[in-house]
Formats: sequence, C-alpha cells, structure tokens
Amino acid sequence: MAGTPEISSAPQMELSGGRWEGGRNGRRVMALFLDTFVNKLDRKGRVSVPAPYRQQLASQGFQGIAALPSFKHRAIQCGSLDWLDQINKQLGGVDLFSDEHDDLTATLFGDTKQLPFDGEGRIILPPALTEHAGIGELAAFVGRGSTFEIWDPSSLDAYKAEARRRALEKGRTLPRRGPPGGAE
Repeated sequence: MAGTPEISSAPQMELSGGRWEGGRNGRRVMALFLDTFVNKLDRKGRVSVPAPYRQQLASQGFQGIAALPSFKHRAIQCGSLDWLDQINKQLGGVDLFSDEHDDLTATLFGDTKQLPFDGEGRIILPPALTEHAGIGELAAFVGRGSTFEIWDPSSLDAYKAEARRRALEKGRTLPRRGPPGGAE
C-alpha cells in the first residue's frame, strides 16, 4: 500500500540497562548498519542512502542522518540523532566546562550536519564533508554496526584490506558470551 512504511527484517538493537540489545520490547531501538554499497553523487552533491540504511533509520524521529568528519579516517561518520543523543549522554561522565568536555563537544557537535532525506531517499553531502573524505563522483557507504561511514571507494578498499591484515596478524577475536540466562 502506498505511503505505508516497510517493516525491516534487518537486525536492530535496543537500549537495555545501558547497553544496546536485540528485540522490540517497547525499548528504544538503535539501527544496525551492515554491508557496503557504492552510489554515485550527482553534480549537486546528492547521493542516495542505501535502502537498508533508510529502513533502519525509519523508526527514528528525524528522517535523515547525522554526519560529521571522522576523527580517525578520511571518511564521514554517520548515524541517527538517537546515536548522537547516546553520545551526548555519555558526555555526562565528563566534567562540564573541562578542557576534555569542550574539546569533545566542539569536535563532535560543532561539525555535525543534519542531512534530511529528499523524496527519493537522497541526502546532499556538504562540500566540507566530501572534501574531508576525498569523495568525488562515487561514495561508498560501509556499515559499522550502530553507525556507518561514507568513503571514497578506493580509499575504503585500501582501508579494509589493511584492517583485515592487522586483524589477522594480531589474531583479533571477540570475547565469547553465552546466550541470555547463562545457558549454553
């Protein structure tokens, strides 16, 4: 039916006891972004956000994304406003008016852009963000769990190859956790 939002079968996370968990028990739901997609930018800087990402963001209050220059990479860090709200809450543990608080809030929120979706699911990437990420005609969207990033595709390929090499070389693993209730 036209105008009826699609229900995503993609994984989502919920906040429970200070951490994000799977399920939909009336708790806040945080999107879970997976996979990599490459889309073309038009001459006005518009780019289509991948449909699975838009589905994950559909339950959020703001129909769009929050985007800021990545601290670590030539990439654009993106997520929902709920994700930024969670970061803001974590800043409650940092002394107000301290240099650390000032540095973090200026860096996190001072350069963050709210980018609304147009009727076709596109956003307009501001020049400051595309320049930071070195994005030209193509943009690679890569899922990072509760966030996603937008990269120049060739830079992303090089980064992923290096990250995979480091993970293998260092034997990176995740700690084993049993199912809820402690039963294995």
